[in-house]
Amino acid sequence: MTELKKIDPIINLWQTEDIRATNLAIRWRTPLMVLRSFALIALDTGMLLASWFVADKIGTPTLGRHISDPLVPILAVTVGTLAASGFYGTDDKLNRFAKLLKSLTLAQLMILIAAFFYQPGLWWVSRSVFAIAWVLNFLFISSARFLFDLATIQIRKRNPALQQAVVLIGERADIDKVSKLIVRSQQFRVDSIIDLSVWDIQKQLDQIIDLVKSREISEVFICSQQLIDNQIILFWNLKAAGIHLRVVPTELQLPQRASETKMIEEIPTVRFKSLAIFGVNFWLKRLLDWVAALILTILLSPLLIAIAVLVKRSSPGAIFYRQYRVGLKGRRFRVWKFRTMVANASELQKELEEQNEVKGGVLFKIKEDPRITKIGRFLRHYSLDELPQLFNVLQGQMSLVGPRPIAVRDYELSIQDVNDLDRDRFLRYEVLPGITGLWQVKGRTSSDSEEIFYWDMVYILQWSLALDLKILLETIKVVLFKEGSY
Repeated sequence: MTELKKIDPIINLWQTEDIRATNLAIRWRTPLMVLRSFALIALDTGMLLASWFVADKIGTPTLGRHISDPLVPILAVTVGTLAASGFYGTDDKLNRFAKLLKSLTLAQLMILIAAFFYQPGLWWVSRSVFAIAWVLNFLFISSARFLFDLATIQIRKRNPALQQAVVLIGERADIDKVSKLIVRSQQFRVDSIIDLSVWDIQKQLDQIIDLVKSREISEVFICSQQLIDNQIILFWNLKAAGIHLRVVPTELQLPQRASETKMIEEIPTVRFKSLAIFGVNFWLKRLLDWVAALILTILLSPLLIAIAVLVKRSSPGAIFYRQYRVGLKGRRFRVWKFRTMVANASELQKELEEQNEVKGGVLFKIKEDPRITKIGRFLRHYSLDELPQLFNVLQGQMSLVGPRPIAVRDYELSIQDVNDLDRDRFLRYEVLPGITGLWQVKGRTSSDSEEIFYWDMVYILQWSLALDLKILLETIKVVLFKEGSY
């Protein structure tokens, strides 16, 4: 990581690119980014072909016509619509399901209109084939893109050379915070930094852009937004030079995804929508949790019985350990777990308080806890002791994904000095706790309670069904490859 140094001032008021220039961003697109776009086009084309052929087999055939006859214009219109909607750009969030559904619906309408004007009274395909294809287009493409996204992330993590180089701009403390997050994500590589205690953006903007361009960087991360005056000028100059801009908040803020720009006459305002996990979305998440938990309980019943026998034979005591935890709205409930400790573990905890590894003492965690039994260590290593919490999900006390429910002891410690406690910490009790969560797959090797809270809040503010699915898949990978411990 390099700290960019000052150069001699270059006085040129019109140094930025002429707005009449075309495809400014193309110059910054590396061969890998271009290859990625072509791969997405090929992937979508393959999924469209598959969905239309399957629809043709399922639906009512059209006499005298075959699905291959209109397939070329259908593919051209659909891929063209997706391209116009930005699905082959540089955005890493490929799985924008709502936007994808809208784009595919628009493409279907365009195909329908084109068919009517090209041959009025005649149908290229039957109505049933057309409707089935619309559904399959979305299912096939969204599924393929989700898997492509996961594969791309894993490839980047294992090949640092494929990680996109970025420049960080901000205060040194904020830069350090963002740099840690970027290193952990393994999606980007910090090429260099611009410390605002050394640089003056207002006076040296042209120099900064020249230096970023000279290093062939395509993206800049702003880490200290509040310290930058005339942000629109910075944004304009970076975009004019073909450089993308991201603002990374170092403190938790209202999510940008929950806002929209609304004009009141000539005044731009930002209006915040309801948070994603509220209302109908809560009940949709609850329904999916219940169905998934029921199916998993049935499928895993032989494993659950086998573990129960091993726990019973390994040491005296009960098979299950039921401890009170704090859940939704601060209500207490008893969480189900396979017993992994000796029968008198609660009494022994008082003697081990000084060995607590969690900074701040809000949670209790010891890496080599002497109370854990031999079979219990194995169960914890693969997180098998958490499986009975499927019963809590079925009872409506927990979700498959969410902030981990904390013990009553930890909760009471966290609210002892309520005057010094940030009120936003109580937001984690506004959602159902989960068997797994974002912290478990992102920061599970960390013992910092501040970091645990950070990832919990990121999940709450940025929740989506796609994020739940991603966390569940990441949890399986994390457990199988023994990355840290639950």
